[in-house]
Amino acid sequence: MNHLTPYDAVLLLSFGGPEKPEDVVPFLRNVTAGRGIPDSRLAEVGEHYYAFGGRSPINDQNKALLAALRSELGERGVDIPVAWGNRNWDPYLVDALRELHENGARRVLTLVTSAYASYSGCRQYRENLAAALGTLAEEGRYLEVDKVRPYFNDPGFVAANVDAVVGAYERLGVPPSPAAPLVFVTHSIPTTMEVASGVGNPASYSGQHLDVASVVAGRAAELLGAPIPWELAYCSRSGTPFTPWTEPDVSRSIAALHADGAANVVLAPIGFVSDHMEVIYDLDTEAKETADELGMPMERAATAGTHPSFVSGLVDLLLERAATERGEAPERPTLGTLGPWHDVCPPGCCYLRAGVDSGVPAACEQTDVVTVA
Repeated sequence: MNHLTPYDAVLLLSFGGPEKPEDVVPFLRNVTAGRGIPDSRLAEVGEHYYAFGGRSPINDQNKALLAALRSELGERGVDIPVAWGNRNWDPYLVDALRELHENGARRVLTLVTSAYASYSGCRQYRENLAAALGTLAEEGRYLEVDKVRPYFNDPGFVAANVDAVVGAYERLGVPPSPAAPLVFVTHSIPTTMEVASGVGNPASYSGQHLDVASVVAGRAAELLGAPIPWELAYCSRSGTPFTPWTEPDVSRSIAALHADGAANVVLAPIGFVSDHMEVIYDLDTEAKETADELGMPMERAATAGTHPSFVSGLVDLLLERAATERGEAPERPTLGTLGPWHDVCPPGCCYLRAGVDSGVPAACEQTDVVTVA
């Protein structure tokens, strides 16, 4: 039975990553397309990947999440194809959609592996969807595609992060206190993108993180029996040093906390759904080196990954959207103060710069027509 009617397929859409050293520069060419960055510079940037054998962990994590979603849907009696496609590497988005079309799909519900609303976490995926749909239309293949709303404050995502924070403190062996604070970490973005992310939305990118972090810290504190001092920091800044990005950097946060008397620290990568390269390099390698140099024991909380509550919550979101499209009024549970995000992005939502339309078409938007007659 397909309880996801009117959809006849689900697409897990992610960023993608190289599988071997020879893939690194071509992958980074895809990521930075249109910026004119020479291969010599890309090879330098790729050192993070080369340090791990030239292979990103993200692909295996997506395979695991894909299997978990299929299993959860099957346990609920939902029989529907679930495909996986990437923006920047194989399996590519356009190929995944083409295969779904060849197998009979005509309306697809997309779940992106980014929980937050911003240009890089929402609109850029929608631009890629629009481009892929345009390519398929040129081939005479027509699909209608929708996208699940941002889910950073979904109860399942919150529960997975609460368990992760509690587990990190248990491994640390020190209760939360000013001497053992919690640092939530997410991907830094240009401040222009940060401002634009709040246009037409209940909160900006940083505001979304602060709201859900407050919930996670509060619930973890209840389980640990002690208040948790916490703050939000950023990692993976890129671009020129003259372009402002969201701050503070996580390593600077660790140093500042140490200077203020903290002897231990827990890092919680709440901005990521799985252990991306940004997590295993920026946190497990660089931030850990900073903590070690300071003589400061550090524990890194797990990402949501395939935590049962997270996977169950994602399936709930798929079912919620399908029910909405059938004209029903399903519950839209969230935690924190911001409430559920919109299902269909309004005009001007998540531009790269506030009020500046790049002219690049984006799917899943109120003004867009995704299907082609």
